[in-house]
Amino acid sequence: MLAALFAAGVGATPASACAPADPAPVANTLRTLYAAAMSGDAAGMQAVFAPGFYAFDGGRRFDGAGMVALVKGVQANGRTAVWTVNDPDVHITCNTARIAYVNRGAFTDASGTTPITWLESADLVFEGGRWRIAFFHSTRAGPPPPAKP
Repeated sequence: MLAALFAAGVGATPASACAPADPAPVANTLRTLYAAAMSGDAAGMQAVFAPGFYAFDGGRRFDGAGMVALVKGVQANGRTAVWTVNDPDVHITCNTARIAYVNRGAFTDASGTTPITWLESADLVFEGGRWRIAFFHSTRAGPPPPAKP
């Protein structure tokens, strides 16, 4: 009986159940995270985290509350941050997406502005009609390799 149902497609997930294949909303989810972080909007940051979210950043693991606390700590020390999403490389498979991009940003404090570049990636899930971040990873970019002769 079950074999006949599966052969007929009963119980199969229709293609329309998958998220739209447009990469722009995936990149915009990270931009939304950064806009919330830069404005100190903890609820806005939490809103883009999927249940069970965690991140690897600065050699440590953070959950959603830990990421919010990290950003608030930066701001409490009188520093402002700028984070960006550049050159996003997005891959969508039904209701999951992977994005890798370059974050060209900066930290500013009383001593001035320090430009910083990070190489970042995230895994997202499509829930409730929107993309949410399940996993995030950030690594500071090193200096460019020397030019070849």
